[in-house]
Amino acid sequence: MMIETERLWIREAASKHIEEIIALESHPENRDYLWIGTREEHEDEIADPNHLLLIFEAKEDGRIVGYGLVRLDFKSHIFELRRIAISEKGRGYGRESMEALIRYAFEEMDTNRFWLDVYPDNETGIRLYESLGMHRDGVLRQNYKAERGYLDQIIYSMLRSEYERR
Repeated sequence: MMIETERLWIREAASKHIEEIIALESHPENRDYLWIGTREEHEDEIADPNHLLLIFEAKEDGRIVGYGLVRLDFKSHIFELRRIAISEKGRGYGRESMEALIRYAFEEMDTNRFWLDVYPDNETGIRLYESLGMHRDGVLRQNYKAERGYLDQIIYSMLRSEYERR
């Protein structure tokens, strides 16, 4: 799988990318908003046909500027964006990656529902998802226990019919 955007190559990660992915997850600007995986967990994701562990590479020099983790539910035609992290904030890589993933889900895969969850204090992510036309489905209250306490998760989704009307 390979997705090309104006500035990025989005492709499946390999074992050699795991340390960089863990560094992205652990970065101070990202770690409060992501679950941080272990090498073994990421190896399992790479091997699992129901997951896509993706890296976002800058075309200009090949540096990794982000990553994403997708869980695919082939029976119900669901594309769940489990994680997304960008290393270089404010340059539009997040928007470019999200637009590409949404387009890929609906145009290249048999997706009916694209969804993700976000913590309420991730204001940048929330603005992005809403600006892309995603629907705020609701809140799973205190659904995740993290080092900083019990966290709510806001669910955002887009249905195929909504994508096609855009």
